[in-house]
Amino acid sequence: MYGVTIPSNVSALHDNVLTGIGAEIVSGALPAGGVINLEGVGAQYGVSRSVAREAVRVLESMGLVASRRRVGITIQPAARWNVFDPRIIRWRLESGDRAAQLVSLSELRRGFEPAAAALAARRADPHQCRIMAAAASDMVMHGRSGDLESYLLADKVFHQTLLEASGNEMFRALNGVVAEVLAGRTHHGMMPETPNPVAIALHDEVARAIRLRDEMAAERAMREIIDEAMSHVSSTGEGSHE
Repeated sequence: MYGVTIPSNVSALHDNVLTGIGAEIVSGALPAGGVINLEGVGAQYGVSRSVAREAVRVLESMGLVASRRRVGITIQPAARWNVFDPRIIRWRLESGDRAAQLVSLSELRRGFEPAAAALAARRADPHQCRIMAAAASDMVMHGRSGDLESYLLADKVFHQTLLEASGNEMFRALNGVVAEVLAGRTHHGMMPETPNPVAIALHDEVARAIRLRDEMAAERAMREIIDEAMSHVSSTGEGSHE
């Protein structure tokens, strides 16, 4: 079976159009009810009609636009967006009310990550336990050194592994949501130079509880991680470490 390779320059142009229009919609620069067309998109971004059309198709799949013959491409209201799409989360954190978005995402995480931690305590294999323990250890090391990018990577690995270890494909599919929350706060200066030691210790507690098959302890510590960050966001409008 043969695959089709898309030239890198075409892919870059597509991503540029997708990100440009998507961010404008999410920020409100392109308000709901407004209409755009392929010719205008092509002229604005200097791309062919086919590249513009493909970007619009992706935006349509995300619920950001709707194409209608004789009407054009209509910007959709926020109620129709696929708010779980990691790209929409990223654009909202870049251009919208970050504190409100983080509170909303933290409320979502509170609904599924503690449950995922409890399931991981029941189902995680030894390899997954080792990965989470190593990630928590790396968070300690990078937190002390102030290397936030390496810290972020370890944090992402921890949460991704936890969701995978839950053995639930629905929870696993939400990894992109969690990863964008963690990345967004780091890349928008919403993390302290020295991450909160309490939050780091809680990650280690979750990893240990999962390894010991203690479902209640894993669930409780995971909830505390999210509650600590959510409380900080609500009171200051800034993100602390999750």
